[in-house]
Amino acid sequence: MSRLLKRVVFLTALSLAALACRRVAVAAPDYPVPSSYPISWELKFTHGMPHRIAVDVNDSPVPKAYWYMTYTVTNEGDKEQKFYPQMDLLTADGNVHKSDEKVPKKVFDSIKDEVHNKFLEPYTSISGPIRLGPAEARDGVAVWPETQPRMEHFSVFVTGLSGEAVIMKNIDGKLTKTEAADDMYSKDNEDELLKKGLTILRKTLQLNFYIRGDEVYPGEDEVNKTGEEWIMR
Repeated sequence: MSRLLKRVVFLTALSLAALACRRVAVAAPDYPVPSSYPISWELKFTHGMPHRIAVDVNDSPVPKAYWYMTYTVTNEGDKEQKFYPQMDLLTADGNVHKSDEKVPKKVFDSIKDEVHNKFLEPYTSISGPIRLGPAEARDGVAVWPETQPRMEHFSVFVTGLSGEAVIMKNIDGKLTKTEAADDMYSKDNEDELLKKGLTILRKTLQLNFYIRGDEVYPGEDEVNKTGEEWIMR
């Protein structure tokens, strides 16, 4: 290869690399992402796989179906933390469903019997202080009424495990990070910040699942976990 041709090839490759970098820079999201290392308190979270259960409830002539996911939270930090779980289910149709809304106590009792865990707590009692150490770990369960016979791809968003948060304000229709320190956020002053028109994005654990072919025998097909990641939501 001649020296001139080599130079042309080199300059072409350099131009393509610069263009690729420019595209990456343009495409880079300006949306907050969690810190790559802990910058606030964080609770350890482990969970079971989602399961389906059908329960005879008072207002239904036939058993009503629910999905649930058990979990354990442990405080491995150096001081007591308050745990206010928020578990949202994102179904394949794009709808988001909050857990534990209008779920009869009988459903929780049936789940507790099914998983054989006498320490299992409902949403109403697990919210609150989490003391230090594995011996003080708490077992809870998130429950959602079934909204569609085929779950297919779905995600669970778990908020309340970390104190990391970003405070955003709306400027000309676009959410922009405020100059206020992120550590000004706490669950106790959340309502005050929201009244000021601010938006709070909190470090949230996203769990992704997939069920193949569950439209024929709902709840009997294997639930597969396809990944998890921390996001700001």
